[in-house]
Amino acid sequence: MLAGGGHTHALLLKRWAMHPHLRPNCLITLVNRDSTTIYSGMFPGLVAGDYELNEVLIDLRMLTDRAGVSLIVGEIHSLDLSENRLFLENRPPLSFSQISFDVGSETIFDEEISKSIQNKSLIFPVKPFSQSFEWIKKLDIESISKPSDPFTVVGSGLAAVEIAFALRRRWPNRNLRLQSFPGTIKRSFKNELASSRIELIDPKSIVLSHALLCTGNQGPTWLKNCGLEVNQVGRIMTNSKLQVNGRDNIFAVGDCGVIKKNFRPPAGVWAVRAALPLARNIERYFCGKRLLSWRPQLIALKLVGGRLYKSKYPSAWLLWGALRIGPHPFIWKLKEFIDRKFINDFAKASDMRKNKENLDCRGCAAKVSSQTLRSALKAAELFEIEGHSKDAAIVGSPFANAVWIQSVDGFPALLNDPWLNARISTLHSCSDLWARGVPVSSAQAVITLPSIHSDLQKEMLTQCLSGIKSALEPQQANLIGGHTFESRAEIPGNISLGIEIALSVNGFAEDKSHLWGKAGLLPGDEILISRGIGSGVIFAASMKGVVPSSIVDNAVLQLSKSQYNCFESLRCRVRNSSDSSVIHACTDITGFGLLGHLGEMVEETNIYRLKVSLPAIKINLFANEIPSLPGAKTLFHAGYESTLAPSNRSFWSLLDANGKSSSLIELIHGTTKLGTAEFKAIKELLVDPQTCGPLVISCEPNFAKELLNNTAWQRIGSVDLI
Repeated sequence: MLAGGGHTHALLLKRWAMHPHLRPNCLITLVNRDSTTIYSGMFPGLVAGDYELNEVLIDLRMLTDRAGVSLIVGEIHSLDLSENRLFLENRPPLSFSQISFDVGSETIFDEEISKSIQNKSLIFPVKPFSQSFEWIKKLDIESISKPSDPFTVVGSGLAAVEIAFALRRRWPNRNLRLQSFPGTIKRSFKNELASSRIELIDPKSIVLSHALLCTGNQGPTWLKNCGLEVNQVGRIMTNSKLQVNGRDNIFAVGDCGVIKKNFRPPAGVWAVRAALPLARNIERYFCGKRLLSWRPQLIALKLVGGRLYKSKYPSAWLLWGALRIGPHPFIWKLKEFIDRKFINDFAKASDMRKNKENLDCRGCAAKVSSQTLRSALKAAELFEIEGHSKDAAIVGSPFANAVWIQSVDGFPALLNDPWLNARISTLHSCSDLWARGVPVSSAQAVITLPSIHSDLQKEMLTQCLSGIKSALEPQQANLIGGHTFESRAEIPGNISLGIEIALSVNGFAEDKSHLWGKAGLLPGDEILISRGIGSGVIFAASMKGVVPSSIVDNAVLQLSKSQYNCFESLRCRVRNSSDSSVIHACTDITGFGLLGHLGEMVEETNIYRLKVSLPAIKINLFANEIPSLPGAKTLFHAGYESTLAPSNRSFWSLLDANGKSSSLIELIHGTTKLGTAEFKAIKELLVDPQTCGPLVISCEPNFAKELLNNTAWQRIGSVDLI
């Protein structure tokens, strides 16, 4: 377990991404609150506006993918040393056999500092950087509208000075103050602070307005209570091998760790220097070799500054012990060169697999093609299934009109987080019943685990079962059984991706006549969708390392969010409606994409209408109204696609983009011109396979209007006669 995504662990991941043979042959998991981390050396430049956010981020998701390491995004809140378990917010604990801590630090806010702060709600700690930067951005408008309101940077160290200069660049007219202890700010800094109109105030001065705390670092609060030896500021004490004394399976580095006999203050330079000793010792630990001692350098080079207010050129200081040089533009150029090289080296490591491997997509994109499925069903003489695809089937009628409904679904692991992957697999399976208008009452699971040590299998299985429960329990549904297998396939580089999950989900409908289905579209109906699509191309591009973590994070957030509340709200509205049949048809969008599933709705409806001598219908699909996940269309423009997309393009035959009256789906392109890159991206979006995709309903116009005014449903089409 790598607890925390600090600079030391990030460099460790970079080493394994670039030299895979060095990575220990075991399951390695990184746990961090975000999928990215801000490089501390460039944070002042980010605040000043010298850099964009994407220029200073270390992408941990890409690094872990390249390094064959699992990533769990979660907030750590405690540690149980007796059972070797790490506790996270809103998910089950994680077990580990070995662990390395690089969880960073928190800003110190002690009683002495608090005496000068009158309103605690107006202050914010500089760490974590991502949160303080968002807070600073929210104050931009105030800094323009109320420039006379003082903003105070509290702190006496170099970080506070550098942040004060950065804020002056960001807010050229705002009243800025630096609250520090007398004698701690050197003369050269004082002169530049004065010329930049940053007022120096002493700690006794009362702070009445917004303030940013740069008052030094301490280990995370939860570390103090975990039973490890920590110093006065909560940093874990280690020996020269970076191990905790008496606990050889625990390492600690960065701002949260310190070598007991070689104290060094928390700073990025020592975190960076510790990466190689940590990597070598972790690698040697798993090989049973003797660990190596490390003595960090006594004095570190420090480069401080950047774009002082009245300077024509950006400047910086160079500090080496008692030596101080600057401010000078050349030192700024040196600092920028070092910082950009540091961050670009991570990008190179993340790019190592880009476009070099043709990786098969996972999740629901691992389905066989529609053509293959139908041909096999026909060859097996399963004509009923081949001709009438249902989201979930009736398996029995216990009494009167009541029926039991059942569906089965599953796929290879989409994510390398076993708990999150199991949750998404379960929600994906449940949507088949929701599409029939039936709540889930129970489920059984078939889980295939990689052929690994039984202890690790137990941990993986525990995470999978907990993920399944997290999706079922809010529905008052139960996991009532299942089966487990050990895979005979080759173990993948990332062991967590060797998990496969399939679920059989069951539900009870009191009245068979109220079931929803794919057939039933009526002329005049409105077609509504519950959320955006585009997950297929996002995960396909993610596997190639070409999509920022923020885009993947957004997709994962949508997929892991249950649509049960959306479904229940819909059922409740139907029950309260004067007409219980206001929803005429429903389906969920999965592997065959939006177009494939709409095609099933049209075809099944027309089969029924033909039998009762009614005219055939078609769907008018509004190209500009189809919601997509952020980043999906950009990836289509760049030529990326899911491995199932080529076979799904056969559904384009359903479209009428040229006025053909015989087409079942007429694509109304609106302001989007035919043949343009945007139009091509929309067509690709239509056949993009979805994991845990949205629900789509066909309903009466008045009911649609009610949903559009009060819910997240969006209108994407209408039903008309051919």
